[in-house]
Order: sequence, then C-alpha cells, then structure tokens
Amino acid sequence: MYTVIIGPHVSEKTTLMGENDNQYAFRVAKDATKLEIKEAVESIFNVVVDDLQVLNVKGKVKKNVNGRTRRKLSWKKAYVRLETGHEIDFADIG
Repeated sequence: MYTVIIGPHVSEKTTLMGENDNQYAFRVAKDATKLEIKEAVESIFNVVVDDLQVLNVKGKVKKNVNGRTRRKLSWKKAYVRLETGHEIDFADIG
C-alpha cells in the first residue's frame, strides 16, 4: 500500500481542487493500477473514493548550467475524488 502512493502532489491547482471539489492529487508508482491506487487511498486515509483519474506526466528537458540538456524523470499522477462527507487533512497526518 505504501509503495503505491509516493506522496501528495501539492500545487495551487490541487489545493483549490481539494477545497472546492473534494478532489486530491497524488504522485503514484509508475506501475500502479487504478484498483491498487483506490485500495491504497481508502485504507491509508480511511475514506471512500468516488472517482479516480490517472495520467502519466512526461519528463521535461532542462538545460544545465554548463549548457548540457538533462531530462527530468517521467512520473504518474492520480486525481482522487472522494464521496461527500469525506476529506483528507494532510496537516494531521504524521
């Protein structure tokens, strides 16, 4: 379970989604399936998942100080919508 979810993905967009739409974003393992992600979120946070969307984020090409190009790693993101009445408070965890 803890190997499926790497951590929450916090940005301005995901913060607004959490406040308004009861939807949260997580970085997940690249080989994780929707069912594994759903079970992991439900068991770790004790919530009920209503909807789940998964997408692969391509790694960007960045220039180094020396002018060399490096590619950032690709990763997988999951948007999890919870049923009404459930919420995740990341401030209380850990």
